[in-house]
Amino acid sequence: MLDGGLDFFDLLRLGVDITLVWYVLYKLMMLIRGTKAIQLLKGIAVVLLVWAISNVFNLQTLQWLTNQAIIWGFLAIIILFQPELRRALEQLGRGNLFSRSSKSEEEIIAKNIESIIESCKYMAKRRIGALITIEGETGIGEYMETGISVDGILTHQLLTNIFTPNTPLHDGAVIIKDGKIMSAACYLPLSESPFISKELGTRHRAAMGISEVTDALTIIVSEETGAISCTKNGELHRDINEETLEKMLNAHLSYVEEASKKKMKKRREDVNG
Repeated sequence: MLDGGLDFFDLLRLGVDITLVWYVLYKLMMLIRGTKAIQLLKGIAVVLLVWAISNVFNLQTLQWLTNQAIIWGFLAIIILFQPELRRALEQLGRGNLFSRSSKSEEEIIAKNIESIIESCKYMAKRRIGALITIEGETGIGEYMETGISVDGILTHQLLTNIFTPNTPLHDGAVIIKDGKIMSAACYLPLSESPFISKELGTRHRAAMGISEVTDALTIIVSEETGAISCTKNGELHRDINEETLEKMLNAHLSYVEEASKKKMKKRREDVNG
């Protein structure tokens, strides 16, 4: 028995109780994050704050109004939060409410690779020219600024739509970073190498140019032949198949993820002294 009348098991039970409550609240907050429920919760917080102030300063009319709002608030919450509550109950029934909400790094990389390959296959089949640059460890922010900001989640539908002929963003390069399409219609530096075949056009020269000054991976879909090529570290890989493209993308994105982890680790070490 500890001082205060609580033994070890009482403290353990209390700790587990508090931890579970906080965990449930956290999962619920993650569930409603980005929905209109967040704004409604802010409104409830304001009502509670006004109620507390009215009690402290004995503002009777305001206190009566806030009391009525709180009394009927439970019913109002059920009505206003109906979509979120239904979604929470559905996820609880499927056992997903308390499962991991975020995908693993491998799943995210695999999804991004699939999106890029699907888009390239679609464009290659229809001979839609494309230039896709995926940032490596070296930042390419200066080239992003030459285009139009998109800042959209990477999907093959969005990527394909950008390069559709006669659309405002189809001319130029798309730059991808952290699984997002950051910019479109970007200008890349043209390579001055005399070893590039004369039959290759501006897209291939731009892809070679960015690969000579950064560690980015760039994919080219030829408008003339529909062939898919890649550049990285000053090397051009022409007419590659889907399997080779997948291997190159997987190696590049895994390398970028590992480099990001090392940077984060170094920053934590610098902060900790």
